[in-house]
Amino acid sequence: MSPHPTRVVVVGADAAGMSAAHQALRTARRTGRDLAITVLDKGSHTSYSACGIPYWMAGEVGSGDDLVARTADEHRAAGIDLRTGVEVVAADVDARTVTTAAGEVLGYDELVVASGAPAVVPDWARRADGSLHDGVGVVKTLDDGAAWRERFAAVGDGAHVVVVGGGYIGVEVAEAALRHGFGVTVITRGRGMSMLEDEMSERVNAALVEAGAELVLGAEVTGLDLDGDTVTGVHWDGGSREADLVVVAVGIRPATQFLEGTGVELTEGGALRPDPHGRVAEHVWAAGDCCEVRRRLDGAWVFRPLGTYATKHGRALGDSLAGGSLSFDGMVDTAITRVSVGEVHLEIARTGLSRADAEAAGHDPVALLTEGTTASGYMPEADPVAIWVLADRTTRRLLGVQVVGGRGAGKRIDTAAAVLWAGGSVDDLAWMDLSYAPPFATAWEVLQVAARRVAERL
Repeated sequence: MSPHPTRVVVVGADAAGMSAAHQALRTARRTGRDLAITVLDKGSHTSYSACGIPYWMAGEVGSGDDLVARTADEHRAAGIDLRTGVEVVAADVDARTVTTAAGEVLGYDELVVASGAPAVVPDWARRADGSLHDGVGVVKTLDDGAAWRERFAAVGDGAHVVVVGGGYIGVEVAEAALRHGFGVTVITRGRGMSMLEDEMSERVNAALVEAGAELVLGAEVTGLDLDGDTVTGVHWDGGSREADLVVVAVGIRPATQFLEGTGVELTEGGALRPDPHGRVAEHVWAAGDCCEVRRRLDGAWVFRPLGTYATKHGRALGDSLAGGSLSFDGMVDTAITRVSVGEVHLEIARTGLSRADAEAAGHDPVALLTEGTTASGYMPEADPVAIWVLADRTTRRLLGVQVVGGRGAGKRIDTAAAVLWAGGSVDDLAWMDLSYAPPFATAWEVLQVAARRVAERL
């Protein structure tokens, strides 16, 4: 080993940062390198599942501790110098230093940016000092989750929750509030779950309404009604609604302000674009929610802040930094969620390109919606399912699949994602060997029926 260890400073102690740090140590033991890894995080929690917070809010997860994969002490025991409550506010990539909010300057040999992406908070949700009005909050950190648990308990029966935003978090938080028996209004600028095709997002909207939510689509929130500093209502261009609590779920933005002016390239939205090994500049690496990811199907860079991408890219980064060769070779845009309240249970999944994406990439797309059941129709497990399949008319290449249906519907998306990952055709999906028994599928699996019907139209 070298007489002086390589100093690695990691900014961010969640999925990407800690995956990178631990993998770097594992690979360094194999390659004979000596690393001294320091991780800085402005928060107080490490390696937790932000995706699990809505289910904690709903009461399905007993404690915030259940969402923590590794505690700070466990990271330190593995040989990582983890420092929480430390915010990095500036970097100098020429001098190879970072500066904290407390004014401390740390030198590094390799810098890993895994700083994540905090929630976007519109001006109407803030006091003059920038803090949020009482009863208003976001859903991003464990502290947010704890605050929502307290608010839900405090407002009691008959409360009304307004959710601003109709994407994945908006839908999941609406589910959580409905499970508590609260009145729920979801307000969104678009049509709700706009990452789906129209005919699929309509099914999600219908399930939310059936579960008890009020939907306000195509609306822009313009302000809050307040009693002192406590929210009592929300108004938008065209209406208003009384509210005891307001959840802001309008998106997130990469926490990369400390890199501005350093020469490290950022997108217009502030994201980084690392190569498959995690490099963004000489001696600078990045992974996680502060980054865009490359979609293999069309080569496009897209902002998809998901834990699956963060952990994979973080692992590849850590391995490469320590002399290995692992790479994160993009994604095919796969995601899944649900609406489950009382008798309503709808699983929502997608992978690949939308029709608009396909046209923009120069494809001649053919799409078809097929309806069926998740199991043989005579079985009690059989629930309705709708499957949308997109393929290229000329090459027959599978381009995208979306699934909306009852229990057991959602994870079918993984079969389609595997075909997309391999660059397969709609025929490959239609004829591949999938499992069958009446409680699980029809003899012609509904996903394959949907693919076959598209293949017949090409």
